[in-house]
Amino acid sequence: MATRSGAAPKVTPTVYVSVDVEADGPIPGPYSMVSFGAVVAGWHDADGFRPSPPDGRAPGFYQELRPVSDTWVPEALAVSGLDRAALLADGTDPALAMGRFTRWLDQVRTGPDGRRYRPVMVGYPAVYDWQFLHWYLVRFTGSSPFGHSGCLDIKTLYAARAGVPFAGIGKRSMPAELLPGLPHTHHALDDAREQAVLFANLMAWDGLATVSGS
Repeated sequence: MATRSGAAPKVTPTVYVSVDVEADGPIPGPYSMVSFGAVVAGWHDADGFRPSPPDGRAPGFYQELRPVSDTWVPEALAVSGLDRAALLADGTDPALAMGRFTRWLDQVRTGPDGRRYRPVMVGYPAVYDWQFLHWYLVRFTGSSPFGHSGCLDIKTLYAARAGVPFAGIGKRSMPAELLPGLPHTHHALDDAREQAVLFANLMAWDGLATVSGS
């Protein structure tokens, strides 16, 4: 593919990192991220997309965090299955957790070919997970390895590939061949792995042909 000037477009090698966040409320700051998991979904360069192994061997990261505020929504916390008293007593200090995550992310930026790849977070839906992860990274480390916009939403990717409106999209509306054969447990690392497989399936999916029936 060439640009209007006739030159080949610049390709920045990218590592996609699937992230799932469990939190005790709707926004960071007044509420807390109680756990998060991350897994490499795949590497993308001029030669195409290479998914990580779908069987749990992809590099993963997981932390449970000490809450940062005195407010929480019991129903939101219950989704994670985590206990607030236990998190207050034994959860990882957020600054320590985010420091560990940035070091892990720096390690997985090196692809299978030994090159350095730019990290981009993927999530389902990304807007919720991104706001917590970005806030925590900036608040506790001073910056984010993803920058201010290094985020890709899996639901948006599906809408674009399928050629359907974004409103109303859910996993139940997606073709069965796209869905991971993994459980959705609300354990952040499990769900990050599930998202990684869905993302890889979408990257390989010929959406228009499938939807049109051709």
